[in-house]
Amino acid sequence: MPTPSNDPSPTADHLPDRRPAPLTGRRVRAAIVGIGAIGGGSHLPALARLAEEGETEVVAAVDIDADAVAKFCAEHGIPHGYTDLDRMLAEQRPDLVSICTPPTLHRDQTITALRAGAWVWCEKPPVPTLADFDAVEAEEGAETGGPYASIVFQHRFGSGARHVRKLIAERSLGRPLVAHSQTTWYRDTAYYAVPWRGRWATEGGGPAMGHGIHQMDLLLDLLGPWSEVRAMAGRLVHDVETEDVSTALVRFESGALATVVNSVLSPDEVSRIRVDCERATVELTHLYGHSNADWSVTPAPGTPEVDAAAWRDFGEDVPSSHLAQLRELVASMRAGERPRSSGADGRTSLELIAALYKSAFTDVTVRRGEIGPGDPYYTAMHGGAPGWAPGTAPVSADASPAVAGSAGTSEEITA
Repeated sequence: MPTPSNDPSPTADHLPDRRPAPLTGRRVRAAIVGIGAIGGGSHLPALARLAEEGETEVVAAVDIDADAVAKFCAEHGIPHGYTDLDRMLAEQRPDLVSICTPPTLHRDQTITALRAGAWVWCEKPPVPTLADFDAVEAEEGAETGGPYASIVFQHRFGSGARHVRKLIAERSLGRPLVAHSQTTWYRDTAYYAVPWRGRWATEGGGPAMGHGIHQMDLLLDLLGPWSEVRAMAGRLVHDVETEDVSTALVRFESGALATVVNSVLSPDEVSRIRVDCERATVELTHLYGHSNADWSVTPAPGTPEVDAAAWRDFGEDVPSSHLAQLRELVASMRAGERPRSSGADGRTSLELIAALYKSAFTDVTVRRGEIGPGDPYYTAMHGGAPGWAPGTAPVSADASPAVAGSAGTSEEITA
């Protein structure tokens, strides 16, 4: 039977540094930290599927609830349960750690796992601030082929996103011109009754950070680097610290222009990506995940049918999922290569969100790369802005645009 451990263990500063163990000819040893809905409902099934294929084995689970982790391990055949991350790392020495805890824990837990030599697969949002992200990246083994920390951005993965990314990158559709990212969901007052939700310190932000981050990340993955953003944010319904709706205009280095809408005020829920290129419009409409059937391609008038047919041929259907991303991550681990959705590639979405908040709360255009050490939005998504930072007077409905922003559980919510 698995035995949770409450015994003292080394602190992160005293865990032994080590290079990743060679993975040739053996399974990837994985551990899950946080056994709630995301850990048990998304990470474990993906790891279990790869275990059936001989790629992984789950050797441990960690949670603050000793009884819950013991039950979880017994139900899923996991040999070791812990309530202490440091001790689990020291005793089990996993190759991969899945982090499924609240955002405020991600930084320290990721750094602790990296220092122990484990690769990390961390749920979104990865960390609350750009400063935290840079601290994590500094702990990666970039000179030794790992370990690396990858963010769960599963909407990038699967056959649909891969096919469209290739079409856009190769300019088969012509230049991308106009785009739209929409995450319009609905969350009622009961949702925000959970104490950690709607607070900067514990949720990291509002719908831009906790909900729309997936579609924004997919948009960036398809279109490449952004160059500037102009945004608005509001607190229209819910009594929370963060926003409950935001809109933004984004310019990309390619010259393409995009609108971004993130809301938890929308009864007709939908997630959408649309890219208008010179020769065709590509659109994705779904809610929490997509397959080939959720994508459409509308050619411009006069397009040869042979071209349109090729654009609409998405190949074998591989839905976006944790499993699709995990397959690629394990392949990167075996190759000793930086995985997608880590480092600079993983940071781009977080930087756009920080810039969105800065633009919304200060009524200025924000350019990529300008938020760094010394900028208040580098160390806090609210940037200390009056009416938005904790402890400051709330934004009133009739405040001027610049002031109004013209702009307890064991894991995050499902998104």
